[in-house]
Amino acid sequence: MKINGNEIRPGNIVQHQDSLWIAVKTNAVKPGKGPAYNQVELKNLINGSKLNERFRSSETVERVRLEQKDHTYLYAEGDLLVFMDGETYEQIHIAKDLIGERVAFLQDGMKVIVESHEGRAIGVQMPEHATLAITETEPTVKGQTASSSFKPAIIENGLRVLVPPYISVGEKIVVNTTTLEYVKRAE
Repeated sequence: MKINGNEIRPGNIVQHQDSLWIAVKTNAVKPGKGPAYNQVELKNLINGSKLNERFRSSETVERVRLEQKDHTYLYAEGDLLVFMDGETYEQIHIAKDLIGERVAFLQDGMKVIVESHEGRAIGVQMPEHATLAITETEPTVKGQTASSSFKPAIIENGLRVLVPPYISVGEKIVVNTTTLEYVKRAE
C-alpha cells in the first residue's frame, strides 16, 4: 500500500532503498522557505542500522503489512530464542539482537506475537506490561516521599528501572516492556 511521505508515523514499516525499515521518530517540518517535509528516523529491520530521511508530501513509499502469528516462548539456545507456533507446533529460532533489551522480559511459556515478512521472522511483539519483583534498591530517606523524585532499583530480570521512593525490596511492580519504565505497584 503506497502512502505519502508526510503520512509516515512512528511504528510504520516501510519499504525504502530495497530494505524494510521501521519509523522510530517522525517530525513534521514547515520551513519558512520551501515545501514542508517529514523528517523520519528509520531503523533497518534486517541489520539494525539507522537512517535519517526527509520525505516530502509529494513522495510516496510502500507501507508494508507484516504477517502476525501467535507463538509461545520456549527457551534460549545460545544467541537464539526458540518459539513454538500454537497451531502447528512448529518451532522457529529468532536472534536475541532482533528483540534487543526487551529479551530480559521473556519468560518460559509467555505468549507473544511473531511478526514476519515473506516467511522471514523480523520481530516479536511482547505483552505491553510485565509484573516483576524488586531485588535491590536504596532505602527510603525520611522526607523524600514529599517530592516526585525516583530512585534506581534492580528488578528480578536484572534490568535497572527508576521507581518511586516508597517502593522497597521484595515488592512487585508493573513495568512497561517497550519503554522499560515503572508503571505502577502490582496488586
